[in-house]
Amino acid sequence: MIIKSIKLENFRNYENLELSFEKGTNILYGDNAQGKTNVLEAVYLSATTKSHKGSKDKEMIRFGQEEAHIRTNLDKEGMEYRVDMHLKKSKSKGIAVNGQYLKKAAQLLGLLNVVFFSPEDLSIIKNGPSERRRFVDMELCQIDKYYLYNLNQYNKIVNQRNKLLKDFYHNTDISETLHVWDMQLVTYGKQIIERRKEFVDQLNEIIYGIHKNLSGDKEELVIVYEPDTEAENFENALRISREKDIKYKMTSVGPHRDDFSFVANGVDIRKYGSQGQQRTAALSLKLSEIELVKKVTGDNPVLLLDDVLSELDSNRQNYLLNNIGNIQTIITCTGLDEFINNRFSIDKIFKVTNGRIESEN
Repeated sequence: MIIKSIKLENFRNYENLELSFEKGTNILYGDNAQGKTNVLEAVYLSATTKSHKGSKDKEMIRFGQEEAHIRTNLDKEGMEYRVDMHLKKSKSKGIAVNGQYLKKAAQLLGLLNVVFFSPEDLSIIKNGPSERRRFVDMELCQIDKYYLYNLNQYNKIVNQRNKLLKDFYHNTDISETLHVWDMQLVTYGKQIIERRKEFVDQLNEIIYGIHKNLSGDKEELVIVYEPDTEAENFENALRISREKDIKYKMTSVGPHRDDFSFVANGVDIRKYGSQGQQRTAALSLKLSEIELVKKVTGDNPVLLLDDVLSELDSNRQNYLLNNIGNIQTIITCTGLDEFINNRFSIDKIFKVTNGRIESEN
């Protein structure tokens, strides 16, 4: 998988921008708040239909404009693809592949697989469960469209059920309606729980060896899935929690409350690990994500590194850089010293200055 070029119109701080990338390592460098991350966000959007920051479409449109356009040209297994994305302030985004309009944004997923790594990801272990769920969901949605469908349906039903719970005191006759939503919630929720279990098993097969090497053979890391309720118990758990849900006007059980723990040598490092342990585990997780995409899709993902190397010590930097291999990588940084010091092979360099980008080679 190679991204050949990207063109932006009225996206974030770019009025017009067109960049061509090399198949190896591409560097975007410059001071902070110049627009480096915006390029990575556009690539991520072209792959997943979503911003890695969780931004809404209207927030990514250049100030004072009504629309933004992204055009990404790909080479996948010798085939050329053009992804056109049209962001609008007051309507859903429009997406086309090779000129063919997609009826649903989800149809794009799987064409371009990316792994995004930012300084915020280094805190995924110690932060709240919502970030760990988001990591699992975003990866699964890229490689499994069936999971994406189940997750979308489940989230819609949770929202509908919560709305119903809020209306309960005004209309106590809705208990039968609540039962109908519960049955749908169980149907999709069970599928999500089972697929998350399978995903964690797949990830554990990969992360064990990576983390052992990264920790200098000192630690054995295992990811543990902690479902809020087991699939076979979900229906009963909903029934037991109904009074509580009515009281608090929200759905209190289900996979939207799942968590994942990271256990190194028998210790849950979410709670008891040092910052160094947590960061090493986060790096292992990202490297495992790359390998899992390769294994599932048979193709390399594109790696997006957003100013993350400055957050890693030299040992972790070297391990990451040495394990990128032949993956196309787009890296943002404030300066080139860190790469020169590591004698890192760079295929293309861009300097970013206030929404303008110039190639330096």
